[in-house]
Amino acid sequence: MRPLQLISTLLFLSAMTSAIRAQSLYDIPVKDIDGKAGTLAPYRGQVLLVVNVASACGYTPQYEGLQAIYEKFQKGGLTVLGFPCNQFGGQESGTNAEIKEFCSAKFHVTFPMFDKIAVNGAQRHPLYAALAGKTSPFPGDITWNFNKFLVGRDGKILQRFGSGAKPDSPEVIKAIEAALAAK
Repeated sequence: MRPLQLISTLLFLSAMTSAIRAQSLYDIPVKDIDGKAGTLAPYRGQVLLVVNVASACGYTPQYEGLQAIYEKFQKGGLTVLGFPCNQFGGQESGTNAEIKEFCSAKFHVTFPMFDKIAVNGAQRHPLYAALAGKTSPFPGDITWNFNKFLVGRDGKILQRFGSGAKPDSPEVIKAIEAALAAK
């Protein structure tokens, strides 16, 4: 490769890397549970609790706690976002329509639900690459269903909670309240 061509290629790669890093969580393409394409831009300025969910898991009853904190803190600026995932024991094998019906009928879920995605591996959704990838403040593979990421109003990842942290546990509530208080 010629020196000028090499320099051009390096400058291009550097610019692309900077552009990728500059992308915020709000710019990442997502689909809602009904398959409508969009981004998380409508949630800009809100505190987000992003959760990988499943319908046939021992942690599935956490839907009840997620709905309760959504109802309690929604007016203050919290939105819970549910992302179904079938990577852990095949515990989310249904279609998006089946997942939506299950969540609505069994747990009266009204918080936004999204398209089923992969949260680990080669097919990891870009949202989870940002939440848990190498550049995240909380890097590492998602360990099971119902891992939770708390995102501040500014789009920065504030905290990560494992599956065992119930949505209405004191540690999660305290973190949500602190994030909501930060303006």
